[in-house]
Amino acid sequence: MTGSWQLRRATVADLAAIMHLETTVFQADAWSSEMMRGDIADANCFYLVAFPPDDPERIEGYAGLLAARGGGQGDIQTIAVAETARGRGLGRVLMLSLIGEARKRGAREVFLEVRADNPSAQRLYARLGFDELGVRRGYYQPDNVDAIVMRLTVPEPQAGLAAHGTDLTQTPEVSA
Repeated sequence: MTGSWQLRRATVADLAAIMHLETTVFQADAWSSEMMRGDIADANCFYLVAFPPDDPERIEGYAGLLAARGGGQGDIQTIAVAETARGRGLGRVLMLSLIGEARKRGAREVFLEVRADNPSAQRLYARLGFDELGVRRGYYQPDNVDAIVMRLTVPEPQAGLAAHGTDLTQTPEVSA
């Protein structure tokens, strides 16, 4: 079953809702409010929030990309989906949106770290074309969980991709 969400660019006004989701999903290794505020306000970052069309105040997911325009690389900073919205394609929608934004900013590669104990996220990233590069031992603290480092070579826009499964050329519309 897929869900229906609208995406829009996150603002500092979304910080409380984002932090509620951040601390619920990540608990021990959640970002601080100050770190999140800094990223949301940073021109080199692109953060999205997802919400049901009939309830724009209910943030069910968010994701962030760090990619300076023309820098050639991007980094998925964070992504979180509320437990009640999982398994319905929202993580994929958020990731495709960030990959599309990275492409617009001139990134040829996008990197991310994923917890070694999160196989569902690893599967999503692999399905989107990310390859495993290596492991950062004990990256996630205080749990001392390893991070798997992954990289996507950002595909050039091509009309034929949609017929072969993952269509990375089409991303959901995002309002600024």
